[in-house]
Amino acid sequence: MILRKVLLLICLVCGFYAKGQEGIPVYWDYLTENLYLLHPSMAGAANANQIRLTGRQQWFDVEDAPNLYTAAVNGRVGEKVGLGMQLFSDENGNFSQRGVYGTFAYHLLLSRNYVDLNQLSFGVSVGLMQNTLDESSFDLTDFDPIISGGSQTDNYFNVDIGMSYYFLDFWAHATVKNVLPRNRAMFTALESTNQRRYLASAGYVFGKLNSPWSYEPSVMFQATDETQEVSVDINGKVYRKFDWGKLWGGLSYRRNLDGAQYLNSDGDVESQKSQYLTPFLGVTYKRFLVGYTYTYQQNDIVLSNGFHQITLGYDFGERREPYECNCPAVN
Repeated sequence: MILRKVLLLICLVCGFYAKGQEGIPVYWDYLTENLYLLHPSMAGAANANQIRLTGRQQWFDVEDAPNLYTAAVNGRVGEKVGLGMQLFSDENGNFSQRGVYGTFAYHLLLSRNYVDLNQLSFGVSVGLMQNTLDESSFDLTDFDPIISGGSQTDNYFNVDIGMSYYFLDFWAHATVKNVLPRNRAMFTALESTNQRRYLASAGYVFGKLNSPWSYEPSVMFQATDETQEVSVDINGKVYRKFDWGKLWGGLSYRRNLDGAQYLNSDGDVESQKSQYLTPFLGVTYKRFLVGYTYTYQQNDIVLSNGFHQITLGYDFGERREPYECNCPAVN
């Protein structure tokens, strides 16, 4: 029984580190009106400048559980240039990441007239990150030359690139994160220098132009270059317009297409493909935005009871009248 638990723990830990991400992790921010956090091409893509703040807490029943905080601002400069900046702090027990990204985007306006949306966008983000491993609380009773008992710090940079396309009610994004190979000094040679991650998503907003209701199904794929892991998000989102703003919410289902092996209670090897359900809800009141996301892991083996995230936003500096389309990410 003890051996089975030890083997299970090893599998879970290995799976966790295999899925570790350099920079800002990919969660469900794109569903809570925070597309720029994932896609550099969305800097300045909307009709208004945007400020977004997020706070994410995982595993409330686990001490020193992972938490993530981000702050982002983006907007249009002139007719075609978008600029943005992101700050983040990602902590997981004794390990933490902190960083800043600067973004440049270029938007090609292909519209036939002033009211139709047809926009192709390209973007690049350069990020400076700092990794810290705090070993001050480690047990040094038994000497280990690898453990210094202090803090190890490593600074490095990387690049994200992407493109986005909006045509009336249709949209699509493609982004490559961590384009450059990085040799991070605090890790051993066993860790790959290739942290590249690919994102591709598309969706369509259904609804009559003057109707208060609209519906947005979408899908997102992500894949890692080194470990060949692939996952898919299937999403449904609903909008309800009011004179003062809008309510929006929906549900996302994420499934990993590859499985992690573990020993069941009978000692047999089984494979589990991680799957997550994420309901989300938000309100846009005039220029202000508040969103809430809850993520629940739906598997036989679950590390904890869920993940909570709050998103706050503010839009300002509108540069034009809304397009005549169901395109909430731009209008």
